[in-house]
Amino acid sequence: MVPDVQRILEIITQGDQDTVRVLLDSYNTQYAECFFFNSEVQEKKKEQELEEFRRNKVREYDSDSDSDFDSEDDEPDLLLREHLATALLCFISSQLQPAVLRVCLETLRILSRDRRALGPMVTDSALITLAHLGGISLLQACPKQEERAEDQTARTHSRIHTRAASGSEEAADVDATPLSVSSVVPPSCPVVACAANNNGFVHHCDKWTDDHHVTLAQKNIQEKNSGEEEMEEDGDVCRNEAIKVLCNVIYNSPRAQEAASTLRLLQDLWESLKQGIGSREPSSGQFYKLRLLFLLTALRPELRLQLQQERGVAVLTKALEQCLAVKWGEGYEVLSDSTAPFISKKISQEVIEILKTLFNIAHRLHRQEPDEEEAALYRRLTAVLRHCLLLSCDEEGTLEEIQGHTVNILSALPLTCLDVLLSVHVDKASHKWEGVNMDCVHTLLLFMDRRLNRTLKLKEKLIPVLNLLTESSRVHRETRHFLRQRILPPLRDLSIRPEQDTTLRGQLVRLMTHVDTDVKHCAAELLFVLCKENVSRFVKYTGYGNAAGLLAARGLLNGRRNSCDSQYASQYSSDSDSDTEEYREAKARINLVTGRVEAEQPDPMEGLTEEEKEREACQLLSMINRLSQDQIIQPVAITVDGRLAPFWNQMRGCTLEEEEEEDEEEIE
Repeated sequence: MVPDVQRILEIITQGDQDTVRVLLDSYNTQYAECFFFNSEVQEKKKEQELEEFRRNKVREYDSDSDSDFDSEDDEPDLLLREHLATALLCFISSQLQPAVLRVCLETLRILSRDRRALGPMVTDSALITLAHLGGISLLQACPKQEERAEDQTARTHSRIHTRAASGSEEAADVDATPLSVSSVVPPSCPVVACAANNNGFVHHCDKWTDDHHVTLAQKNIQEKNSGEEEMEEDGDVCRNEAIKVLCNVIYNSPRAQEAASTLRLLQDLWESLKQGIGSREPSSGQFYKLRLLFLLTALRPELRLQLQQERGVAVLTKALEQCLAVKWGEGYEVLSDSTAPFISKKISQEVIEILKTLFNIAHRLHRQEPDEEEAALYRRLTAVLRHCLLLSCDEEGTLEEIQGHTVNILSALPLTCLDVLLSVHVDKASHKWEGVNMDCVHTLLLFMDRRLNRTLKLKEKLIPVLNLLTESSRVHRETRHFLRQRILPPLRDLSIRPEQDTTLRGQLVRLMTHVDTDVKHCAAELLFVLCKENVSRFVKYTGYGNAAGLLAARGLLNGRRNSCDSQYASQYSSDSDSDTEEYREAKARINLVTGRVEAEQPDPMEGLTEEEKEREACQLLSMINRLSQDQIIQPVAITVDGRLAPFWNQMRGCTLEEEEEEDEEEIE
């Protein structure tokens, strides 16, 4: 049986910690996987709406698929959950047994999933309490902020009780007295004495009884050590649960995000993380703090800038090195160990959070020109990211996620710092090209190949790796040659269109006509760079029809400009594009538009006299002219500078008399 929320509230008011623990354990078990508390109500409502629709064949409105925020049926339950959250926030502010504190925080974590019940948890006092229990001491919270937090809490209590009094009878039965620490734990209940560690978190508690004069020296040493270990473990669990609640609240509430910024939560969280990163043994709750750091920097732009100014890139790079136990060789080379075991799930989770936060604060670095110190830092980070790309994980999904976040950061770093990806010893390389270690580039190529086969979220998953390979190919000759051999090998089979090919070339050419403009542009740009921005070579591998979009955007439709006109011309080598024997034999029969050898088609003008041909041409021009005047189509032509422009003046080749004759023929 799931305990009644009103019953839980009554027991909390009485201060019976043991009973509170039992009731909340049952409540948490029931709602452990619940994200929408009014699911039963919503199901009944949907059934009623469906039945109403069947009878009347009319649907008055479309309700939300998962939750209805204006549902009156769920209002009493919502009020009770808000009241429970308020009571628990006051309860955990008192001195509790670690097991009781843990179960209270678990309940708050479940309640924090519901955005409608976040009112009590987005106040300054609630955020300060949760941060304190999570090991984050908000030392810079001024007295005025604390006074304002108390006022907010009082207003929240008043609002909840007012709504409860005017609501259903069940809601009105709840104690309408605003809860406080003294009212939640009355003097008559057993007192719990607690000692706090440096972070202000309860890690040791003993129940105060008449025999409190018994000293620890009289206890068994083994029992003492075992008890301390259990209490330390309980303390870690409670700290983690408090941070989880904070993560949910900040993620679900813009108001909480603003309050967290005002309370300088990021500064104190950052100090706590730096202490853990600086120590040899990071705390067990570092992952959840990293998750909270990611959320703050993702949701608040000013906090991203602030963390960047706090040397966030340097500290997080060190944290990444610590997680992966990086060993440095000469220069910017991370030593790899082929016998090393797969990284654990715990380490991979921390690595992912660090990478996501790094991207938040480094996503605009490619627009800046780094000085000598910054360039050294970015090169060190690039070396660690190269190591991340070559990691081995138990789960393929975890490895791909790590590689995805790594690619995001690499695409954001200055191009001048990416030479570190290639400047490693070639002795133990699995893939070599022109005396350079290509293991990293090969991994990126495989990563791109996997992402090309995805259909969901193609833009956000594919564009970073396409941009990274494109820019790397522009500035690194060896990278371009290696990728060209894999993506654009010499042409042999000329019987199929480029977009119908099953190779990497075919997959990228298909993206050149994708409905998403960004995806289309990035795919075309990579192939264009691999062709050294040579128009004729680009058309050769993709077909003029597929290449027209990029050529039009660059003013290259007339084909008069080649790679020598590009700003990167000096970086492209002078090697020629060698044709295969098959290509040379079929070159004269290749249709440049489709990019393949087409079957011979009969001449549609065969058998017509010159007058008939001229008349057919005039009729065609007249029809095109009418369609353009009605704005159904807009004919364009290639200008001198190789761009498309409207072709209005050239569409009036037919005389007025010819048009009148056509009108008469249509009438007849």
